Amino acid sequence: MRKPFAITLDVGSSRANHTGAWRTERPVYVDRLPPCNHACPAGENIQQWLYDAEEGPARYEAAWRQIMRDNPFPAIMGRVCYRPCETACNRAQLDSAVGINSVERFLGDESLRRGWTVPVTVSPTGKKVLVVGAGPSGLSAAYHLTLLGHAVTVKDAGAAPGGMMRYGIPKYRLPRDILDAEVSRIRDMGVTLELNSKVIDIRAELRSGFDAAFVAVGAHIGRRAYIPAGDSARILDAVSVLRDIENPLPSKTGPPLLGRRVAVYGGGNTAMDAARTARRLGASEAVVVYRRTREKMPAHDIEVEEALEEGVTMRWLSTVAHAEAGTLTIEKMKLDETGFPQPTGEFEELAADCLVLALGQNADLSVLEGVPGVRFSDGVVEVGPDLMTGHAGIFAGGDMVPSERTVTVAIGHGKKAARHIDAWLRGQGSPAADRHAPVPFGALNTWYYADAPGSVRPRLEAARRIGTFDEVTGGLDESTALFEARRCMSCGNCFGCDNCYGVCPDNAVIKLAGGRYEIDYDYCKGCGLCAAECPCGAIEMIPEPS
Repeated sequence: MRKPFAITLDVGSSRANHTGAWRTERPVYVDRLPPCNHACPAGENIQQWLYDAEEGPARYEAAWRQIMRDNPFPAIMGRVCYRPCETACNRAQLDSAVGINSVERFLGDESLRRGWTVPVTVSPTGKKVLVVGAGPSGLSAAYHLTLLGHAVTVKDAGAAPGGMMRYGIPKYRLPRDILDAEVSRIRDMGVTLELNSKVIDIRAELRSGFDAAFVAVGAHIGRRAYIPAGDSARILDAVSVLRDIENPLPSKTGPPLLGRRVAVYGGGNTAMDAARTARRLGASEAVVVYRRTREKMPAHDIEVEEALEEGVTMRWLSTVAHAEAGTLTIEKMKLDETGFPQPTGEFEELAADCLVLALGQNADLSVLEGVPGVRFSDGVVEVGPDLMTGHAGIFAGGDMVPSERTVTVAIGHGKKAARHIDAWLRGQGSPAADRHAPVPFGALNTWYYADAPGSVRPRLEAARRIGTFDEVTGGLDESTALFEARRCMSCGNCFGCDNCYGVCPDNAVIKLAGGRYEIDYDYCKGCGLCAAECPCGAIEMIPEPS
């Protein structure tokens, strides 16, 4: 039989020839770690709950429950987290990062509106755990330990729960009704909360019937610095100022009176909060004195931007040399070749009725002092990878251990400690942390994603902020939150788009139930078209096994 040009096989015979034998590489479906998940200190499965949220109202509760597997405070975190997930988001290299934090806040607020609760379904283990500190880390640990079946008692020296979420974050960033609602949910799960109850002797507490302890005392002590000052100079610390606004001492009738002109010495987020709070307390001038430049400032950009919008001024490359009543002497600084500030010998005066020190904070470590095996270094507690101290059964986390001091990190410590405490109580090894490799932006085929600029949360105008502690940043409405969730590109994980199925020239891609696929290697020639056209980088080409 004479065959047409370029046809070497009889019509219909190609299925009989296993063309996969020609292959030098083969495609495989992979599950990669999304960069947002990788960057989240609380360990949330962000991509999964965004996937649920983008389905709309029918899946909002499922999305919220996915968050709650890792983080018991989505409404709080949607307000105070500094969004490392968004910094890592691959979409930021395309147009702008997905508003992950905005969607989390929407789901958290939705849960409070609808009264969703978290049931405890496991049988009690009979083990009792003491948690010292009712801040984000301690409450997170209590939440997760309760879900694991342990009886948890939280003791805190304060009059109200929340720790630094209550006493360190102003109301204009975190309304107290939101804080109280999410803490109440944990209490309703059966956690015993004892307030005005400072733990002095942790070993005595353990002897009283507790099987393990997690110590998570926040950094409530403001650091001091020696500043030459006259007898009438008024010097306060920022931590005390913020605490007094939330919980004035019995001898005081209201918030602290800072004066008309307030100077804040420091460059962190607490300095920004102190200066913005001073404006709300009636100061006509609030100036932040910082010895480096803005680029070196540890405060997050959003904090600095909002402070500037509210009329806070900045004195970069400056340090306080002397304080007198109504006047500060400021010395100008310059950065050396290593970026360290050096004095210049140039001085000027700055009018200020009071000076607020925001030079960092320390945790009260006295609860662990004298405990055999517990070691301290640079003002924190030394712990192992499982967050256990040198004393068996005593774990520590949050501001007390070496780490970044944010609410998100503290919540992550609470979850991590709970899992290790559970393993220790059961006499098991520490749970393994198995993670996929993160997916880079270069692994995506972004041609398939439509342009979708990110949404911006509404904010109070600066003029309306100054005289009130009302919340500055609002949340997204339902339609905008839904749009934002749908901007997720599902980096590194198949979402069933059918691209590979449609572009395969050999019909070697087989659709499976549940939206997944597999490759029929009898017919795949390893051309790599499926991997090249996969939008989310969920297909990888590997060398053909020999």
